[in-house]
Amino acid sequence: MRSSAETVLREVMDIRQAAGYLGISSDTLYRYASEGFVPAFKLGNRWRFKKSLLDAWMDRQSGAATLPALAEVKPREKKPARAAV
Repeated sequence: MRSSAETVLREVMDIRQAAGYLGISSDTLYRYASEGFVPAFKLGNRWRFKKSLLDAWMDRQSGAATLPALAEVKPREKKPARAAV
């Protein structure tokens, strides 16, 4: 029998393991995989998910891969106040 930590750390996960890793239901993940929304592949007739691809996908979805460094962020300029009518 595998421990839960061992299951989470596997590189290739089944739909139940991947859904638990992502924190969504298996039904939702099945729909996402069928629609091509998440990176997945079929092994026989069952969906499989690579942890590294899911991690990269989550980074892209959250914008973490494109966030500029804090030093590069410039404050937004204020718009001029409108004149009272």
